[in-house]
Amino acid sequence: MSLPHAILTALLEKPSSGLELTRRFDRSIGYFWSATHQQIYRELGKLEEARLIRALPSSQPARGRRKEYEVLPAGRSELAGWVGRTEDPKPIRDALLLRMRAAAVVGTEGLDAELRRHLDLHRRQLAEYEDIEKRHFPPERDAAEDRLRHVVLRGGIELERFWIGWLTEALGELERLPPAPR
Repeated sequence: MSLPHAILTALLEKPSSGLELTRRFDRSIGYFWSATHQQIYRELGKLEEARLIRALPSSQPARGRRKEYEVLPAGRSELAGWVGRTEDPKPIRDALLLRMRAAAVVGTEGLDAELRRHLDLHRRQLAEYEDIEKRHFPPERDAAEDRLRHVVLRGGIELERFWIGWLTEALGELERLPPAPR
């Protein structure tokens, strides 16, 4: 149920066309809640049908123009209610963790390369998040909504640091294992 709420959040931040919204997902919200462009467009239709958003009136002819959407009061109310709802954390479901467990019974051949690849990916993501932090959250930017957005970004930064630390530890354990019998 979170994709519609992610879209409502983005549209409350700034009314947007579907194309603008997909680009904003690619640059920000998508780091924490990913969706394909097709999923976003499909959800926009559902939200409009449910009268939670509407296409803004345009002076251009309907054919060929981009619809720009805004959130209606019912959409704001839905989002506000969702923010306060109780929801348990989702269990971790990560193929890499399962492969590590499988390696304990079938051997670790090739696992070190995959762990190093993941380590590199997490280092790059951390660098990207830290760059976003420098560009978008200077100390003088202190509005309440900026502080909350910054906390979300800090969560992403800390998750990347966790994965970097864990992958480094896992690689160290692999290096200490005796060679596999042939």
